[in-house]
Amino acid sequence: PSQGRTQCMKVKINAAQSDSFQKVQNMSQSIEVLNLRTQRDFQYIMRMESQIKGLRSKFRQIESDRKTVANKNFQELKGKMESLQPLIPVLEQYKTDAKLISLFKEEIRNLSSVLMGIQEEMGAYDYEELQQRVLNLENRLHSCMNKLTCGKLMKITGPQTVKTSGTRFGAWMTDPVASPKNNRVWYMDSYTNNKIVKEYKSIHDFVAGVESRTYNLPFKWAGTNHVVYNGSLYYNKMQSNIIVRYSFETGRVITQRALESAGFHNVYPYTWGGFSDIDLMADELGLWAVYATNQNAGNIVISRLNPDTLQILDTWNTEYSKRNAGESFMICGTLYITNSHLTGAKVYYAYSTKTSTYEYTDIPFHNQYFHMSMLDYNARDRALYGWNNGHQVLFNVTLFHIIKTEDDS
Repeated sequence: PSQGRTQCMKVKINAAQSDSFQKVQNMSQSIEVLNLRTQRDFQYIMRMESQIKGLRSKFRQIESDRKTVANKNFQELKGKMESLQPLIPVLEQYKTDAKLISLFKEEIRNLSSVLMGIQEEMGAYDYEELQQRVLNLENRLHSCMNKLTCGKLMKITGPQTVKTSGTRFGAWMTDPVASPKNNRVWYMDSYTNNKIVKEYKSIHDFVAGVESRTYNLPFKWAGTNHVVYNGSLYYNKMQSNIIVRYSFETGRVITQRALESAGFHNVYPYTWGGFSDIDLMADELGLWAVYATNQNAGNIVISRLNPDTLQILDTWNTEYSKRNAGESFMICGTLYITNSHLTGAKVYYAYSTKTSTYEYTDIPFHNQYFHMSMLDYNARDRALYGWNNGHQVLFNVTLFHIIKTEDDS
């Protein structure tokens, strides 16, 4: 019976690998015809996207057969293969630059060769050896993805409901600059009169409610717009415009500094109130504070902060009223602002700190539980973390990427 289960597992893995190989081959073929710019190309890419999405269904089907498949190990394999998913928006968006497409095409061909080798040698390797080969493939995929520089927000999909807990208002987050092995989650319920931060070792523990540690902060926080960055928690001290940097490693405040002229205590909150005057966030470029001042007529001010000293490095004044903003988040130095915290909200305004210009946008997202009190981008996960009326949710983002070549480095 043990031999039968092993053979069954190999057959199913081989079938999934064959499907994976076919999908990567399809990606390579689609790149070959991108420059033709015909309707047939567009239809082909759409079919390819459907096939890759269908890969998820195959994994779900295999997962359901728990009697014959080592579910835990296969989950790991599934995660590696889903690393292919971020390549789809790149294939959809880039059809013009022949040189860059050629470089990207070569990477896909190399990955195809690796998958072919795995497929042909499936019978000669045990699972541990196969897993190592998949890890090597993951490294090649990451190398390929590292050629993608910052991107412009094009689409928001989801949400995925991770957990339902706490009050209507709160924040939850991971560290965007932590190592891949560090998946700790921090949880801060309510927007006022609280200073207890709960820590979980992983998303799995967070969902299961298995706390690894609890921190009792020296000061209560205001709002829900906190951020964890490089091992420290940055938050707004209650009834003040003071930003506090708290180290999880030492359990002490490292530094605190007033955000000069920033309104606080519901002077310039988001549309939902909740002492959300000062919004701290992080993206690919570093640590940011979003707030409003009397000098800027209550309109949003963006400041890039030194994460060690909390000193302001640079500041941009926008013309968007803080009180008319539902939430905001930073991606690649561009601030995206929603027009509401309620049902029907969309990303309505974007301000680029690179060019000091703004544009009006129309990017809808599904406010599934009707009230959004926290929405923050995580650059490592390339996802939006949200607190949606007592539900902790994740949104996927599609970015318009630029492919970086050796000449750009």
